[in-house]
Amino acid sequence: MRKLLGLILLFLLLLASSFVPTRKITYLQESKSNLNDSLITIRKMQPPYRLQVNDVLSIQIKAPLDPDLVKMFNITNAAGGGAQGGGLYFTGYSLDQHGDIRIPQLGKIKALGMTVEELRELIEKRLVNEYFKENANLFVTVKLDGLRYTMVGEVGGTGQKTIYRDQVSIVEAIADGGGVPITGDLTAVKIVRQYPDGVRTHELDLTTIDVVYSPYYYIQPNDMIVVSPLPQKALGTGTTGLASFTTVISIFTTLVTTLLFFTRL
Repeated sequence: MRKLLGLILLFLLLLASSFVPTRKITYLQESKSNLNDSLITIRKMQPPYRLQVNDVLSIQIKAPLDPDLVKMFNITNAAGGGAQGGGLYFTGYSLDQHGDIRIPQLGKIKALGMTVEELRELIEKRLVNEYFKENANLFVTVKLDGLRYTMVGEVGGTGQKTIYRDQVSIVEAIADGGGVPITGDLTAVKIVRQYPDGVRTHELDLTTIDVVYSPYYYIQPNDMIVVSPLPQKALGTGTTGLASFTTVISIFTTLVTTLLFFTRL
């Protein structure tokens, strides 16, 4: 009788541990400090992105009053630079291992560690000083070849992803990359980010609405998003309530059958 009670207790424990609580798989749940439909002001606390080795840039130079001179500087992009889907890999400006880019006529420019706005101002200043007149209506744009990031772990789609926007939240990045299955742990999503002095890891709880206040809520180019599996996956108890219940019932039935077999010997 005691063995049977022990098996029942074990069954209940397995059943309780096999289910995934809703609060662990629901994004951006309301916190106690915020009411329904409350207005949340997101502070952009993260510093501007600074260019790194292997970044690919789209640089376009326009001067309506001197179009012939402009052609000298847009040779690289003339073949279709700015095209999405990897076009800029062949026609854009890539930071080499020394952090330099090479622009026709201007030669090498040290871009490593600069923001795209700082690089734009530098290029524009050199063009005005060396080639164009101040009244040439010079217009320079510098953009990254989309926002590239990598997803690994318990996610719907692993590998490198690219979103052609300037600002992307981690929730948007995960959704665009295939999402997180029910076995993924949303309470401790890691961002592995590159800095000039090395790599750092930041952890976010995506189940709470307060994550929007985090300085890491918006991802940066070359970020790696890592999602760990929930303990329920390691137990192999299924990804839905029915699957978990069926698995536990199977285990319990096997244990009871084995116990009855040995008690009759």
